[in-house]
Amino acid sequence: MKRNFRFIIYGTVLATALGTASCQKGFLDVVPDNVATLDDAFSNKTEAEKYLRTCYSFLPSVDPVSNILYIGADDMWTYRYGQYSYQSPWKIALGEQTAGNPWVNFWDGENHAEPLWKAIRECNIFLENMYENGSTRRIPYLSPEDQKRWIGEVTFLKAYYHYCLFKNYGPIPIVDVNIPVSATPEEVKVFRQPVDEVAQYLVNTLDKAIPMLPTEVTNRVNELGRITRPAAMMLKARVLTAWASPLFNGNTDFSSLKDKKGTQLFNPTYDANRWALAAKAAEEAVAECAAASIHLYEFNSPFVTITDATRYQLSAAGALNARENQEAIWALTGRAGQTSVLQTHNAPKYLMSSRDNYIGGYMSPTLKMAENFYTKNGVPISEDKTWNYQGRFDLRVAKHEERFHVQEGYTTASLHFDREERFYANLGFDGGRYFLEGNKTDEKSSNIQAKYGQPQGKASEEFYSVTGYFVKKFINYKFNQTDQAVTTETWAWPEMRLADLFLLYAEALNESGQSARAIEYVDKVRERAGLKGVEESWSNFSNRPTKFTTKEGLRDIIRQERLIEMAFEGHRLWDLRRWKLAVEYMNQPVEGWDILQKNAADYYRKKQVFNQRFVAPRDYLWPIKQHNLIINTNLLQNPGW
Repeated sequence: MKRNFRFIIYGTVLATALGTASCQKGFLDVVPDNVATLDDAFSNKTEAEKYLRTCYSFLPSVDPVSNILYIGADDMWTYRYGQYSYQSPWKIALGEQTAGNPWVNFWDGENHAEPLWKAIRECNIFLENMYENGSTRRIPYLSPEDQKRWIGEVTFLKAYYHYCLFKNYGPIPIVDVNIPVSATPEEVKVFRQPVDEVAQYLVNTLDKAIPMLPTEVTNRVNELGRITRPAAMMLKARVLTAWASPLFNGNTDFSSLKDKKGTQLFNPTYDANRWALAAKAAEEAVAECAAASIHLYEFNSPFVTITDATRYQLSAAGALNARENQEAIWALTGRAGQTSVLQTHNAPKYLMSSRDNYIGGYMSPTLKMAENFYTKNGVPISEDKTWNYQGRFDLRVAKHEERFHVQEGYTTASLHFDREERFYANLGFDGGRYFLEGNKTDEKSSNIQAKYGQPQGKASEEFYSVTGYFVKKFINYKFNQTDQAVTTETWAWPEMRLADLFLLYAEALNESGQSARAIEYVDKVRERAGLKGVEESWSNFSNRPTKFTTKEGLRDIIRQERLIEMAFEGHRLWDLRRWKLAVEYMNQPVEGWDILQKNAADYYRKKQVFNQRFVAPRDYLWPIKQHNLIINTNLLQNPGW
């Protein structure tokens, strides 16, 4: 007997029985082909595994041009020349979002966004066909252990895709089971569910998935990138942290958002207990990561001769870009090829040879980000009583003992001196240096000179930095450029990594009244960066020496630590929203240096690149495409759109 195929309708009816999706290399490179019925798709292990890959195929791209990770906030900027037609994320940062044809539209899978409702539909199809008459369906050649694991993986993916929609739209429909083909027109007009119900659904779904998943992948050759128990437990911690955060916890800005039944979609009452739930989930995830031997990445290679300072830099950057990354909780192995393009788009021209090879710094860190990193004493530049904050834009010449951070004898801004190692790990700048494996020793690191007319300065209408800064963090130290070609060490994007989890845990601990334990986990991240602990650093160097002793002060410290450690990895876009701080950070001028100047005195003048505007509360949530609201009259638009 053939199974009835069920499908989902989100505003418009999806008429086909089996949607297709583009796939990436690695585990995600096969989808069902020429399948006549769903019985055929699940007729044996091989065919069922193809469908499993389909469920994975909607994971986010890390394409350097069109991904919301990079240029949708205020941390990186770019240029319009020849690129604007496919720069949907940047249009959001520019304030050009619209309800008529939304940019990065995850609801419909348009304008450089994955079709997440379609992804959920495929997950539901997979799960439905794993069962028969209430029991696990027997699929030839598929062991019960593997079948249980696959069910756990797809249950996680269904929660993950719902979570991605939740982050962007807030209250969303919950689609745990696909709507049957026999449904009436009214039955397919789904309602958005209240934020609290969505969060609880995500937690319950992940709780189902967690026991079915392995603690770690044993077959790393063929299965790296598959979902594990630490990944599911970290996603649970992410969900609960988001639910506890100001955007979703006691947010009165959206208290008037009610559907046609009168259901209030945002609970305006603050619930402090949510932070305790988030802390408990993070604690359990940390323990599971330890059981899986996941630990903070530390650079260690016997083939290069480097100082401790350079080693700290390579450890900080390697947490993102190392090929063998012990810190990754879940890495998108199917997107590893895209990290090669990410590197060539962001490496400065002529880094190691006289040929540009079509590279040059497509995404440019803003001056705001250069100011965000700590001093070498581990406190903000505006707080360090030994650091000349007022003179940060003054010119200064690098001394011999400063040569591992700034070129000896080079004149650059004082802002670039006496900074923490993550500053030098994340940012390339005029007068800065890149250590690469081909240099052999950091005495011979590659130099960056980015004023007009210099090797890394603007020389054309494409491939240049609009601010004078480069994202050094994206460049694996094995990057090599010759007069003939560029070679890159590809790496899997860590969608989840341990430092991220530690800082989520610290945030939840502080908010739930456990400040001492919170500082412990912040200090673990700081130690890897070569910094002293929070208490020692603030007590000895800050003009606010007791800042860490209050919940509010420690909250600011944890948030800045997160904005530093996770810089340029796409978290800032979401963190500023969930903290309800985007209205503060993204209503400021986007600034850089005056890149068309040839001498230091003129180059090091702040220049406004764009005057950014963020409209609150409207811009905290994505708009639903207006067409969907016409088709489904039960849907409600987000406020302000």
